[in-house]
Amino acid sequence: MKAIIPLAGKGTRLRPHTHITPKPLVKVGGRPVMSYILDELIEAGVREVVFIVGYLGDVIRDFIEAEYPELEAHYVVQEVWDGTAGAVKLAEPWADDDLLILFVDTIFDADLSLVKSLGREYAGVIWAKEVEDYQRFGVIITRSDLTMERIVEKPKTPVSKLANIGLYYIRDSSLLFEALNDTLGRASRPSGEYFLTDAFQYMVDHGAQLLIAPVEGWYDCGNPDTLLATNRHLLESGRGGVAPEASVVDAELVEPVLIEEGVQVRGGRIGPNVTVGRGSRITDSILCDVIVGEGSTVEGSVLRDSLLGSWVQVRGVNGQLSVADHSEVFGDS
Repeated sequence: MKAIIPLAGKGTRLRPHTHITPKPLVKVGGRPVMSYILDELIEAGVREVVFIVGYLGDVIRDFIEAEYPELEAHYVVQEVWDGTAGAVKLAEPWADDDLLILFVDTIFDADLSLVKSLGREYAGVIWAKEVEDYQRFGVIITRSDLTMERIVEKPKTPVSKLANIGLYYIRDSSLLFEALNDTLGRASRPSGEYFLTDAFQYMVDHGAQLLIAPVEGWYDCGNPDTLLATNRHLLESGRGGVAPEASVVDAELVEPVLIEEGVQVRGGRIGPNVTVGRGSRITDSILCDVIVGEGSTVEGSVLRDSLLGSWVQVRGVNGQLSVADHSEVFGDS
């Protein structure tokens, strides 16, 4: 089994952080979002991955080569931004096996081992999560046997609450690429994009059964608010704590927090839901719902609902910040 991971997007909802950091490498719970996905793949036995890159693709390649040398990695540049169908189509030269297709805007709790016992009658699996705010997502309408009938993008009426989360297993890869060719040969959506879900519809219309499987959890990392919510989930699920090499003096810690090695905290209050990256220094400050990158300094500030990059300096600020690496913000308070 091989994996295809499209990564070409610019991550505009996470700007300014994604001006210099690819969205998959933005950190949550002390680690890049993509690390959680790659660890799941390796645990499932995947050793070969096709990365569809574009914006800041060299940064992604350097990260993979340094942190995941055990993977046989292929890189394809998506030069034409023609959507998810166009991205996956670029992986065709390596797609001679069962495929996992994953989008790394989210972290998921899914049982990938399901594919090992999947009945031969199924051409693949689409994982889904039941949600209340169904209008924000593509939702899956199922048949009585829990196979896909169709996917409806952002419905105005509650035709289904099963959100398509961007995690797929395809056993019949030849039919998938036949479907992609058909999709790319049709008129594009008004945005100029071609959707992978249209290829799945082609497969279903030509007799394929795509099983819909639930996920236990699905945690969005695509914008500041959801990134902070996911950070809280990760800290509450065992990633929180204070590293032995960190120093906390005369400061109140309100769980959950993650204080990494080399951090110095003196005075103030940290938490809840705060991650402080390696080597940062927090002095006489109050932080709540904040992610601080590596090597940053925060002095005499009160911050909430904030994302600070690495090597940032903040002094005398009271409020909410979202600043990228190497920024400086000085206030009057």
